[in-house]
Amino acid sequence: MDNEFTPQRLAEAFAEHRARLLSLVEKRLNPAMLKRMSHEDVLQEAYLAAAKRLGYFTGNPDVPVYFKLRTVLLQTMTDLERRNLQAARRDARREVVIAGDETAADTPDALRLDRIAADVTSPPSRADRNERRALLRGAIAALSDNDRAVIELRHFDGMGNSECAAALGIEPKAASIRYVRALERLQSILMELSCFKK
Repeated sequence: MDNEFTPQRLAEAFAEHRARLLSLVEKRLNPAMLKRMSHEDVLQEAYLAAAKRLGYFTGNPDVPVYFKLRTVLLQTMTDLERRNLQAARRDARREVVIAGDETAADTPDALRLDRIAADVTSPPSRADRNERRALLRGAIAALSDNDRAVIELRHFDGMGNSECAAALGIEPKAASIRYVRALERLQSILMELSCFKK
């Protein structure tokens, strides 16, 4: 079967996208986890998780392989953080000071959401920022898969246009057009929300 995803194809895809995946781990891994494992350890765990889910890579051939690898990596990071940071025994949070929960203002996702919101609004109070962040998260979730993918890669993974195009398997010009259109659709959704109106 031609589109069957074999262990060999997984190894090749992982090698091709390894630098991008490692960069994602470095940007998004909770610093408290570094007491337990390195960025490379997280990447290895993600590879093992992907190897157990080859069927996932065979399905939905329209979804770029990088995005599937990214999904498995983010799920692996969540599982590892849950296992290591919420364990009753040897709680890693006792080893370092951690500020707040996943909605805290200084988490990587929250900071990136703030940057996007800052382009649309004037600097709000902390309560307003939290409300705007929740609305922005919902607006991004309301986008189509293609629009959400390009927004996430550009703003959450910090990729430039060329790198984003390579990850999505499209030409840089097409990635630019997709990005601009996704931003326009996101702005349109946000403009329906009164707190984002000028």
